[in-house]
Amino acid sequence: MIEVTASAVIFVNKVFPKSMTIEANLTNLNESLDKSREQVHLKQDETFQWTKQWYPVAVVEFLAPSRPHKIQLLGKELVLWRDGSGKWRCFEDFCPHRLAPLSEGRVESDGTLLCAYHAWRFDAQGNCVSIPQSQDQETELKNCSNPKSCAVAYPTQENQGLLWVWPESGTKAQQESQLRKPRLIPELESDSDRVVKLFWNIRDLPYGWDFFMENVADPAHVPVSHHGIMGSRYEDAKYYDMPGLREISTQEGFSFAINPTVEKVAEAIHDFQPPCHMRIVTNYNDGGKLILALYAIPTRPGWCRHIGCQVLVKNEAGKTPEGLGFFALPMPIWLGHVLASVFLHQDLVFLHYQEKILARRQQQDWLKTVYTPNPQDKMVITFRQWFKTRAGGKIPWDSGINDQLPNAELDKKQLFDVWSTHTKDCVVCQKALTNINRAVVISYGAAALCLLIGIVMDARAVAFKMAMTTDAVIISPFKVIPPTGFWVGLAGAILLVTIGYSFKRLSRLFYVYEFEHYKND
Repeated sequence: MIEVTASAVIFVNKVFPKSMTIEANLTNLNESLDKSREQVHLKQDETFQWTKQWYPVAVVEFLAPSRPHKIQLLGKELVLWRDGSGKWRCFEDFCPHRLAPLSEGRVESDGTLLCAYHAWRFDAQGNCVSIPQSQDQETELKNCSNPKSCAVAYPTQENQGLLWVWPESGTKAQQESQLRKPRLIPELESDSDRVVKLFWNIRDLPYGWDFFMENVADPAHVPVSHHGIMGSRYEDAKYYDMPGLREISTQEGFSFAINPTVEKVAEAIHDFQPPCHMRIVTNYNDGGKLILALYAIPTRPGWCRHIGCQVLVKNEAGKTPEGLGFFALPMPIWLGHVLASVFLHQDLVFLHYQEKILARRQQQDWLKTVYTPNPQDKMVITFRQWFKTRAGGKIPWDSGINDQLPNAELDKKQLFDVWSTHTKDCVVCQKALTNINRAVVISYGAAALCLLIGIVMDARAVAFKMAMTTDAVIISPFKVIPPTGFWVGLAGAILLVTIGYSFKRLSRLFYVYEFEHYKND
C-alpha cells in the first residue's frame, strides 16, 4: 500500500468510481502503478543484447593447451590459447601487423602467443611484447607500446569445466562482463555426493542456433526422430499439453511443463535461458532427478556449436535415476563422443533442410509459414515469438561476415561429417583414435604371425610324416591331417583379423557417421 494522504485521496476519487472505497481505490491505484512500472521495465528490457552475454565456446579438458584453437562466435573469428599462468585467453584471430591468423601461430614456452608469420609475440592481455625485426631494443619498446600493436582481447572465464567468452572487447566490456553471471547448472555448484555429472559432449552442427533451440523445445519429436533410443515412433507419439510455468521475459526466457507426464515421472520441465541454455529437468516420483544441460552457441550463419551433458541427482535412498538412453551407462568419454552421432544425426538432416526451406519461402511471420494445431508446439511458438519480438528476429552477426545463409548441402555424407565438426579439435578423441589405429595394426600383424606359425607347424608335420614312410609308400602332403597347433594358429589369425576389422570400423566413426530413417526399424 502507498501512504494515504489527502491529495492522494482526492486523486483517487477523481480517477476511480465514487462507489469504491478508499482502500479499494488505493489498491487499484497500486495495481495501476505496478503495471506502469512493468511497462517501463519492459521498454528498458525489450531488446535482448546479444553481445553482452557469456557464451560457452569450448570444453576445457578437450582443448590441447600446447596450441591455439580457432573458433567462431556471432560471426567473429576468434582464437583460444592458454597463457603461462594456465588461464585460457581469447583474442580476435588476426595479428595487428599484417592480419595473419593467430590461430596458425604457436604458444611459446614463456607463455606468450606467437604469430608464426613474423614472430610477433603477445601476452595474456593482448599487449605486443616482442617485434624481432626492430632496429634496436629502444625502437622495439616504442613500437610495442603503440596501441596499434595490440591484439584484440575478449573477457574469458572457466566455470563448470567450460570456457566462456564475452563477445565484446575493451575496458568497458571487462567491467560489464563482471556484472553478469553465465548460465550455469545450479546442481554442479553443490558439493553434494548425490549429484553425478556425466561427460560433456561438443559438436558443431550444420544448422542455425534458432533451429537447435526450436528442436530442444519440442519434446514431441523425441520418440519419433529418436526411435529405438528414446521410445517408439509407433507407440509413444501421444497427446499431451505443455502449460507455461514461467512467463516470457526478454532477459530470462521462459519455461513450460509436460502434462501429463509418463509413468515414474512426477514433473518434466523445459526451461529456456537466453542466449544459449536449454535446461530440461525430469523429476522422478522416487525423488531422483535428471537434468539435460544443453547449450547452443551461434557461430556463423547456418551453423551452431552444441555443448551438453547429463546431470543425475540421486534420491534420498541413494538410487541413481535413469539417464538419457544408453548414454548414461558407464563408458569412456571418447566412446560417448563417438556414440553421440547416433543421437545427433537423427535430427541433423531435418534441421539442416528445414532451415533452408523456411529461408526460401522468405516469410517474415514464422506462424504463417507453419501449421501448429497441437499444444505440443506451445513452447516452440513461444520461442519463435521471443526471438522475433524480444531479440530482433535474427542473430546480429559481426559486421565483417557475409550473413547470407549457405545453400543446402546436397551430399548428405558431408552433413554427417564428424572429423571436422568434432574429432580434429578434441584431444580425448584424437588420443583414442591413435590408440585404436595402433590396435588395428597390432591385430593384423598378430593375425599374420599366428597364421605363419600355423603354416610352419603344418609344414613340419607333413615333413615328419613323409620322413617316416618307406621308399615304396609315398604319402601325399594333402592327405596329412594338420596338427592341433595349425588349427589354433588359424583360429587365432581369424579372431585377430576380426578384432582388427572391428577396430577399423570403429575408427571410421571418428570421421563420419551416416544415418537414414528408412533403415531405422
